Amino acid sequence: MNALQQDIAQLIIDTLNLEDLKPSDIPPEQPLFGQGLGLDSVDALELALALQKRYEIQIASDSRDARQHFATVASLAAFVEAQRAACAN
Repeated sequence: MNALQQDIAQLIIDTLNLEDLKPSDIPPEQPLFGQGLGLDSVDALELALALQKRYEIQIASDSRDARQHFATVASLAAFVEAQRAACAN
């Protein structure tokens, strides 16, 4: 798990009050919704707001790709990196 993935895992734990977990309990490729971590749409909204605030990125709520971006910690990290790169240009 790289530093950004670990930071995102900690953000998930802090934002969603999952005190019984630590970042290493959320593997980068583990699904966050459904059979994986078991998050729901309300959790996704809270997480999106936390990500926007922490990383100063924009997440379009009507994006067709949003579900893919929020699939795993690894996909969230890739999305954050892509948004940061786009903002830097």
